[in-house]
Amino acid sequence: MAYKVGIVGAAGYAGVEAVRLVLQHPSFELAVITSNADEGQRLDSMYPAFAGQTDLAFSRHDDPAVKDCDLVFLAVPHTAALAQAPGLLEAGVTVVDLSADYRLDDPAVYEQWYGAPHTSPELLKTRAFGLPELFADDLAQAAEKHAAGQAVLVACAGCYPTATSLAAAPAVRAGLVAPDATIVVDAISGVTGAGKGCTARTHYCGADENLEAYNVARHRHTPEIAQILGRPGRVLFTPHLAPLKRGLLSTVYLPLSSDAARDLTVESLVDQYRAFYAGRPFVQVLPAGQLPKTSSVAGSNVAQVGLAIDRATGTLVAVGAIDNLCKGAAGQAVQCANIVLGLPETSGLPTAGLPV
Repeated sequence: MAYKVGIVGAAGYAGVEAVRLVLQHPSFELAVITSNADEGQRLDSMYPAFAGQTDLAFSRHDDPAVKDCDLVFLAVPHTAALAQAPGLLEAGVTVVDLSADYRLDDPAVYEQWYGAPHTSPELLKTRAFGLPELFADDLAQAAEKHAAGQAVLVACAGCYPTATSLAAAPAVRAGLVAPDATIVVDAISGVTGAGKGCTARTHYCGADENLEAYNVARHRHTPEIAQILGRPGRVLFTPHLAPLKRGLLSTVYLPLSSDAARDLTVESLVDQYRAFYAGRPFVQVLPAGQLPKTSSVAGSNVAQVGLAIDRATGTLVAVGAIDNLCKGAAGQAVQCANIVLGLPETSGLPTAGLPV
């Protein structure tokens, strides 16, 4: 069975990555791609990499054909998904949202960090959180609802929260981290993480040969990381921009409880992490002594995690690497869609990075 798929916001970097994955998916038929700014322009004229693969052209976001799809990916900025998701769900279309609009449990927290009212807070009670390795029950329940004929909403985790949480969650959930400690996160992303619109920071002349911190102590992914880890008000997150197209590396400093700091070894931690992620095809926990790098996961839906212990401070250093456009956005969205539709989780998704 082929599912008719639409991608709203398909001209952006996350959207066009979703196009790449959907076109090679064995159970998906790409039926509609939208971009208000590029209405009428063929996909392959804007992105020649798709020459010979499809003759689709961009339509507007309000194209009625979107509501004829079985499933729609929303690859749009925050607040735009608020305008789209309720109507699609009412039309019986399952929605996988790549934006931030339905990630945060509390609409007041959303309004505080995003500076906009949440216009459909009732959906926060029923949406599934789209980080399969940490919220499998959410997606399993969504799959049951879908199998029963209901349209469901999945709110995919953001790129920084994905890499950070996959690196930190096993230790936090095992009670190894001091309960009142501040979790410090230093993360670095490629320029595509800023979206397609150009700014002075992301312009070639600003980004090339440059590394800088930005949105320090005010980045909007902070409450999402704290929510996933169950540590509200205990996450200090600093993002950095690097002159890369793809890639995200998050280094997480986790103060250990006194007992854990005394007894843990990196080898035993690796064993615990591997047991935690057993059966999860997209998380690779590296052997003791190895740490991940962005080039190892570029182009794939894989997250690599590496671990180290600083004995002097009793701190676990957990490092996560992902491709920000794939596992951090479109690939994770397809992974979630596969689960909700009852398909193999790995369908249509690359499981190996580019070796060179």
